[in-house]
Amino acid sequence: MSNWNKTPFAKLLVDSKDGEWGNGEETVGSRESIIIRGTDFADLDNPAAEFPRRWIKNHIADRKRLQPGDIILETAGGTSTQSTGRSALLKQSFFNHHSDIPVLCASFSRHLRLDREKYSPRFIYYLLQTLHRSGYMSVFNIQHTGVSRFQYTAFKNHTELQIPELPTQRKVAAILSAYDELIENNQRRIALLEKLAEEIYREWFVRLRFPSHEKAKKVKGIPQGWRVAELKELASINPSSISRRDKPESILYVDISSVSTNRIDEVTPYASADAPGRARRRVKHGDVIWSSVRPANRAYCLIYDPPENLIVSTGFAVIRPNPATPCSFLFFAVTSNPFVDQMTTVAKGSAYPATSFDDFEKAKLLVPTDDLLTSFHEKAEPLFRQRHLLKQQSERLKQTRDLLLPRLISGKLSVENLDIQFPPGMAEESASAKASADKPARLADEMEVGKRILPCSVGK
Repeated sequence: MSNWNKTPFAKLLVDSKDGEWGNGEETVGSRESIIIRGTDFADLDNPAAEFPRRWIKNHIADRKRLQPGDIILETAGGTSTQSTGRSALLKQSFFNHHSDIPVLCASFSRHLRLDREKYSPRFIYYLLQTLHRSGYMSVFNIQHTGVSRFQYTAFKNHTELQIPELPTQRKVAAILSAYDELIENNQRRIALLEKLAEEIYREWFVRLRFPSHEKAKKVKGIPQGWRVAELKELASINPSSISRRDKPESILYVDISSVSTNRIDEVTPYASADAPGRARRRVKHGDVIWSSVRPANRAYCLIYDPPENLIVSTGFAVIRPNPATPCSFLFFAVTSNPFVDQMTTVAKGSAYPATSFDDFEKAKLLVPTDDLLTSFHEKAEPLFRQRHLLKQQSERLKQTRDLLLPRLISGKLSVENLDIQFPPGMAEESASAKASADKPARLADEMEVGKRILPCSVGK
C-alpha cells in the first residue's frame, strides 16, 4: 500500500449538484428529461427499464445534465434496514440507450463528477459501496420530519479516503467490473426470457392467436370451452401462515418494500425472536406474492424454488395455484393489466389504498381449456427454469464480488504488479490508461524532434 494516499473526499470532485423533479407536463422554456431516483438504481443496467420523464427548465437541464462516469448519491429516503447514502454509477451503456434526452438525478439526491485525470469513477463507486455496506454512511443519516436524510456537506467535509494512484484504481475497478458485467449480461438474458414468456402468453390468451385458433368457434367473442372464473376457483389466497410460536429458528424475510415488478430486491435474515410481527406468510414454489398496498405500483413476484424458511409479510396476498392450474399461467394472469386494473379499482383508502382478501378471491379471469393450459406451461416452464438458473448464477457472482470488494478497495489484496485485462465496459478507461502509459514515450519523441528542429532553444 505504499502508493495509497489519504485523500479528502472534496478533492475528488470537479462538480457536484443536487437533483431536480420539475413538472409532470410541458411548460414554456422546459425540456423533457429522464429523472433517476434512488428506487431506479437497480434498473440502470436494464435496457428495457423505464424511468420517470419530467419537464425541466432548459437552463437547469443544461447545467445539471448527467454524463457517463457520474455518480448519483441518494440523500434522502432509506428504510429501517437501509441507510441513506446509497450510490449508483452511470455507465456509457446507459446513455447508449438514452442518447436523445437529457438525464438528471431526482430531488433528494445529487450527482458527483470526479477529476478523471486522477480518479477512476468505477473505483470511487466501489469505494462508496464499501462505505455504505460497512455502516459508515449511517453516521451521516439523520431523521428529519419523518424522512431520513443524508448530511452530504458533513460527509464531504469530514471524510478522508485511502486512494492509490490511478493505474492501481483502474486495476481494482477492472476486477470488480468483470463480475458486474457478467451479472449485467445475466440480467439482460433474464429480461429476454421474461419478455419471451410474456409474449407467448399475450399471443395466446390476450390476442387469442393460440395454436389452431383458426378452427376454434367463438361464443360471444370467447373461444368455445373457455370460461370466466373467479380467482378463488383457480388458486388459494393466503393458504398458510405461521404463528409467533411456530416460526423456524431463523427466517429469511421479504417485506413489501423489498419487492418491485417481478423482483425481490432484498431478503433480510432474522432470528425468529427478532423477526417483525408481520413476518407470517409461508410461501412455496409456484406461489405469487402480490402487495395488497397500492396495487397500481405492481409489487408482485413469482416464488421459484424458495428456501424452506422464506417468510413474507402479511402485507402480501399469497396466491397459490390449485393442482390443475399451472403456476406459469397463473402468474401472467394475475399480473396482467386487466387484473391490476381490477385490484386498483377496488382498493380502499386514500393515502395507502389497499385491497382485501375478498378482493383477490372475487377477481375475474378468462380461463382457457385444460389442454391449452398444459401446452402453454410446457413452453413457459423451461423459460422460467432458465431464468431461475441465471438468477442463481448471478447470486454466486455477487457473493464472490462482495467477498473481494473490501479486500481490494482497502489494498489488503495487492494488484499493483498484476497484468489485468480491462473488461469491455471499461473500454474508455482502458483507452485512457493506454494513452497515459504512452504519454512519456510520445513526449520523448517530441523532444527529440524538437532538438533536431530547434537545437539552440530546446533544453535551455
